[in-house]
Amino acid sequence: MTQEKANLMWGGRFAGGQDALMEEINASIDFDKRLAEHDIFASKVHAKMLSDQGIISEEDYKSIVGGLDQISLQIKKNEFIFDRALEDIHMNVEARLKEIIGEPAGRLHTARSRNDQVATDFRLWVRDQIDFSQKLIKSLIEALLDQAELGADWVMPGFTHLQMAQPVTWGHHMMAYVEMFSRDLSRFTDARDRMNECPLGSAALAGTSFPINREKTSSALHFKAPSANSLDAVSDRDFALEFLSVSSICGMHLSRLAEELVIWSSAQFKLISLSDRFSTGSSIMPQKKNPDAAELIRAKIGRIFGANVALMIVMKGLPLAYSKDMQEDKEQVFDAADNLMVALAAMSGMIKDLKANKENMEAAAHFGFSTATDLADWLVQKLNLPFREAHHITGQIVQRAEVKKCDLCDLDLAVIREVDDRITEDIYSVLSVQNSVASRASYGGTAPSQVRSQIARWRKTLEL
Repeated sequence: MTQEKANLMWGGRFAGGQDALMEEINASIDFDKRLAEHDIFASKVHAKMLSDQGIISEEDYKSIVGGLDQISLQIKKNEFIFDRALEDIHMNVEARLKEIIGEPAGRLHTARSRNDQVATDFRLWVRDQIDFSQKLIKSLIEALLDQAELGADWVMPGFTHLQMAQPVTWGHHMMAYVEMFSRDLSRFTDARDRMNECPLGSAALAGTSFPINREKTSSALHFKAPSANSLDAVSDRDFALEFLSVSSICGMHLSRLAEELVIWSSAQFKLISLSDRFSTGSSIMPQKKNPDAAELIRAKIGRIFGANVALMIVMKGLPLAYSKDMQEDKEQVFDAADNLMVALAAMSGMIKDLKANKENMEAAAHFGFSTATDLADWLVQKLNLPFREAHHITGQIVQRAEVKKCDLCDLDLAVIREVDDRITEDIYSVLSVQNSVASRASYGGTAPSQVRSQIARWRKTLEL
């Protein structure tokens, strides 16, 4: 590393060069070059404001913008050489700008610091990731709605504790995830609104004495307002933490759905078939079709959780304002965003392609005496029994069905009446799984009528 490069930004204070190890620990260009597009965008806006305010000349402004446009093109063409000796994306761009336009490049950094520069660039990048995440979530929700509409009246087993509980419809199960991911969509919207304040103009930590126009730069960068406190603007990363937090919750929903796809596609369940596009085989067992995409989603979510915790730990002990620790913010967020995007896209593809096995689902819904609750409800409604007494009677009837190794709907009425002779033949009207799901017509219930109503509501709400 040359003395000239090492001291380009702050060399006036230092007589000697850095140790090579210091360069290794200090440089961030290997990862923060991902901010190049946003850095150049913000620099052009900053230069325009400086010119409009009479802080730099119109001629210097035009020269700066022309040089930045050349750099942007070089980066897009992979012709830009990123230099670790220059530490970060900001100084790499500024150094190249100086090579292109000479002395006017030095005026670009007037009335700003790398502290507000990186805070602005990073917010712009995270904001874009939120927008992209929302597009992918909407695509996934649309795939879930399509599946729900196709199987609005297909009966399948519902589970608690992964044990047979009550029959539900395939459409109802799909709509449960629509609700989850719609809340994720809402959380991203809220996070975006909260983070959408512009740090540019906060300078190092105290603002600047130059007559800048922060409202102008904020508006040009599509923020809703400039940040109101310069110390806070440069020293907090709660916008990145909120992105990671919301991503973690969304990731948790993805992982739960991935787990169900793994279970449902197993030979023991056979409730669905995943497409070849999102499955793999075995190197030794030719019969295998593995749900690897779902399993990898499940694993990748752990990296998002880890990024959230890691950045929390980086930030938890920092005094105001900026500390170099905060350079460790970006790799965590970059990695989490990458994994969230691929997980959302892969899940959307799997849901679009999967085939639900209607016959197997309905057959499985009969297992485990899934209509026992319907039987208890009938006793309450028809015989005016307290629910706890009805629960006890139903348990005795289930025991008889277990002994006879048959489903509740296949028990003879005489056997049922051995438990309680007030029970009539009308009991069979509630013991089929089809009648069970149709009867759950309370708002938000599994009845096909309710499922179709919710599908229509979400299609209208999301304009899908």
